Amino acid sequence: MVGMLHANHQKNGSIGKSIHEAISSRDFIQSFLKAMQSLLYYSYRRFSRFNHWYERRFTGVGRIALAAAIGAAIFGVDTEQTTAYQAFTYLAALIALAVATAPLFRSRFAVRRDLPRFASAGEPLEYRVRISNLGKRAETGLTLFEDIEFAWPTRAEFQRAREPGVQRNWVDELLGFYRWTWLVAERRNASVEPAPLPVIPARGEATVTARLTPRRRGMVRLAGASIARPDPLQLFRAFFRTSAPQSLAVLPRRYPLPLLALPGSRRYQQGGVALAGSVGDSEEFVSLREYRPGDPLQRVHWKSFARVGRPVVKEYQDEYFERHVLALDTAYAPQGEAAFEAAVSIAASFVYTLDTQECLLDLLFIGGEVHCQTAGRGLLRAEHLLEVLAAVRMQEGPAIERLKHAVLARRGALTSCILVLAGWDEARRNLVEALRGSGLQVLALAVVDERNVSERIDPSQGVRKVRLGHVQQDLAAL
Repeated sequence: MVGMLHANHQKNGSIGKSIHEAISSRDFIQSFLKAMQSLLYYSYRRFSRFNHWYERRFTGVGRIALAAAIGAAIFGVDTEQTTAYQAFTYLAALIALAVATAPLFRSRFAVRRDLPRFASAGEPLEYRVRISNLGKRAETGLTLFEDIEFAWPTRAEFQRAREPGVQRNWVDELLGFYRWTWLVAERRNASVEPAPLPVIPARGEATVTARLTPRRRGMVRLAGASIARPDPLQLFRAFFRTSAPQSLAVLPRRYPLPLLALPGSRRYQQGGVALAGSVGDSEEFVSLREYRPGDPLQRVHWKSFARVGRPVVKEYQDEYFERHVLALDTAYAPQGEAAFEAAVSIAASFVYTLDTQECLLDLLFIGGEVHCQTAGRGLLRAEHLLEVLAAVRMQEGPAIERLKHAVLARRGALTSCILVLAGWDEARRNLVEALRGSGLQVLALAVVDERNVSERIDPSQGVRKVRLGHVQQDLAAL
C-alpha cells in the first residue's frame, strides 16, 4: 500500500512538473513573440522614415547613381578580380559631392495657399500656391513639396491591426511587413504631387497649381511647405522648409441614389420648426383677428390694439410636416473599418440627395454622447451634416443599445427612420425589430461582406443588403 501511494505521488509530481514546464514554455513563447513584434515595429518605423527621406532627397538620377554605387561595391569587393571598385569610387565621390552642396542652399521663401474649405474623398482637387522669393537673387529649377501632418501607428495598433479581405501565410502574419505597409497607407489620408516652380525673380512672386488627392474622409492638415533645389549634378535635393499651417475638411464619399419615396406621413410637430433648433414653444403665424373671450394675453398684438382701439390677437396654426431621422450605426463593425466607412458614405449619400426644403432630417449617431443634428426648413444646410459625418468614428461599448433608445425617445415626432448599419449580427437584428415594433416606418440598410456566410440576411427581415465592393450597384437598386 505504501509503495502504491509512493508511486502515485511520484506520478502526480511528474504530471505537475510537465504542466509547469508546458506553462513556462508557453509564457516564454508569448514573451518571445511580443519582444519580436516590438523589434519589428521599431525596425519598420525606422525603415519607413528613411524611405520617406530617401524618396524626397534623391532625384531619379540620384537613385540610379546610388543603386549603381551599391552594386559596384558588392561586385568590387575583390579588387584583384574585377575593376568594379573603380566605378564605386567614382559614383561615391559624385554622391558625396552632391550631398555636400546641400547646406549652400540658403534662400528664403514665403508660401500662401488658396485652399478650398471642403474636398470629397477620392476626388482630386487643384489649388493655387503663391511662393514669394525673399532673397536678393532670382531662383530657378525649384520644386514645391507639401508637408502633410502624419502620425505613425502605435505599437498596439500594429499588433492589433488586420488587413481586411486579405489572407496571408503564417510567415507574413508573423513578420507583419504587409500589415505595416497597409497601416501606414491607411494613416496617410492625402497625397500632394510635387509641383515644379517657374523662375522666381528676386523679391518677386510666382504662382503654381498644386494637385491634392484626399484618400479618405476627415481633416487633412498641411503643416508647411518645402522648397527643393537639386545640386548642379541633379542627384540630391536641398530643402528650405517654411511653416504654413492650414487644414482642409474631406467630406465622405457619396454615391448617386435613385429618387426615393420615404415611408410615413406628416406629423404634428409640437413647437414647430423653431423647437427643432432651440428650446421653446411656437406655432406658425397665420393672421390677426379680433379678441375672443378666453384668448391668452400673450397673443394680444399691442400695436394693432393701440391703432384700432380694440383688442386684436395673433392667430396661429399647428404645424404638420415630415421629419425623418437618419440613424448611423457607429458600433464596432464585424467587418471592421471597411464596413464602417461604407456605412458613413451611404449616410452621406442620403444627406446629400434628400430634398429637405419641405421636411426635417435628423442625423443621429452615438459618439461620446448622443449626437443629433437637424437640417431642413431654414435650419442647418446639408453641407453641415456632411462636415459632421467627416469626423464620426467607431465607438466601443453598447452603442447599438444607446442608438435604439435615442431613436425611440424621438418616436412621437418622426415620420420614418433611415437606419444605416455597419454590419449584421444579433444586436443589429434586435435593433431593427425594436424600431419596427414601436410602429415606426424603417428603411434599414446593412453593409455586409458576402464572403462571410454568418452575415447572410433573410429577405423576410426587411433589411436591404449592401455588399462591400458593390455599394454603388446595390444603392442604385433601392
